[in-house]
Amino acid sequence: MQSAPSPHRKPGWLARAQAAFAPEEDGTTSVAGRRRAIALLFICLIANGVGQTLMFAILPPLARDLGLSEFGVGSIFAVSATIWVFSSAFWGARSDMWGRRPVILIGLAAFGVSTLAFASVLLFGLWGLIAPMMTYILLVATRSIYGIFGSGAYPASQAYIADRTTAQERTEGMATLNAAFGLGAAIGPGIGAALIVFGVIAPLFFVAILAFLSAVAIWLLLPERTRPHIREQMKPLSWFDPRVFPFVVFAVVQGTAGAIPIQTVAFFIRDTMHTATADTQQLTGVALMCSAIAALFAQFVLVQRFRLTTRFLIYAGIAIAILSNLLIMFAPNYGLIVFALVLSGLGFGMLRPGFSAAASLAVSPDEQGAIAGLTGGAGAAGFIFAPLIGNLLYSWSKPMPYALGATLLVGLLLYVASNKRLKIAVIQDHTDTSSTIPPA
Repeated sequence: MQSAPSPHRKPGWLARAQAAFAPEEDGTTSVAGRRRAIALLFICLIANGVGQTLMFAILPPLARDLGLSEFGVGSIFAVSATIWVFSSAFWGARSDMWGRRPVILIGLAAFGVSTLAFASVLLFGLWGLIAPMMTYILLVATRSIYGIFGSGAYPASQAYIADRTTAQERTEGMATLNAAFGLGAAIGPGIGAALIVFGVIAPLFFVAILAFLSAVAIWLLLPERTRPHIREQMKPLSWFDPRVFPFVVFAVVQGTAGAIPIQTVAFFIRDTMHTATADTQQLTGVALMCSAIAALFAQFVLVQRFRLTTRFLIYAGIAIAILSNLLIMFAPNYGLIVFALVLSGLGFGMLRPGFSAAASLAVSPDEQGAIAGLTGGAGAAGFIFAPLIGNLLYSWSKPMPYALGATLLVGLLLYVASNKRLKIAVIQDHTDTSSTIPPA
């Protein structure tokens, strides 16, 4: 007969971990509990940043080995981004009704499935087991899994933070969310360099495992004990809602300008340095890592320590990003390429948290998932235009994509200065106390 468990037996690690996120006796979540939940969310979203950096560092240098053109590589990401534009809005709205945790879980699990399938297709293509055209079709299909389902993780996470922060804390909370992606992007090249000894595709298999582990952690530990607002009687938030449309335009332009250097830098380094495939991957990874570290500095130090205003973050971020494009246009060596990407990371690292906070405060508390999905989808549109237009311009002339990026950012600066709603959004001091923190 099996003996009953001793009342003095120490709880297992899972029970202890779940207890750390448990609510107070009155059913609410303490400040420390909210911080632990956001920290868990931060850790679990790092996998997305790692995967994106490695994807852009690994695939472009392999293009010619797979029989793909620069435009073909760009179109793989463009198809996924096109799907993301619409699916992100769908999942953001679903998180307002289903809850944040289920949608985050779906997004992370789908990211793992997509990355695993994408890496497998790359491997079979390099082995010559799949013809180039079939390789291309399967790469588009497997990446599209991420576009369809993986797009839910970010807007649901942004809404989760908006649910648990006051108006005054919103910019810092959004900076934390952006920093998760930035940290993943920063450590991604190091992971890639360490694992590339097992093969050029090995880092992507590692990312898939990391995504699955993150999904399990969200499932077991992330607290969400109040049902989000039910909005059946309310008109769904639209792209063309007067409160939303200026932010959609902003997101499309900044997303396109921000994606251009990420999408083209591997080609730029290869053609400037005349390096082999493996060397190009490593040099590209280091450059993207430096850019990600600069973004982390902006989000962890400039935003959270110095408490800079939204106005300063947006205007200064755009100006620095313009300078980065101008520098890279005619960069003669690797050092200046890296410096230009550092400025790009710093600029967009300042710009994005300020924009996200302003957009969040433009709508009511029960529309947080919807606004995050709409602006997130609009930002993803940049990964449609950047690979298609940017890579096409690059095939004509190396400086042209970066000239386009600088032009877009100048236009964005003028748009912010001239649009009434955006002007109000970027000068507000976020002292509105009407946004309360519900029990988590």
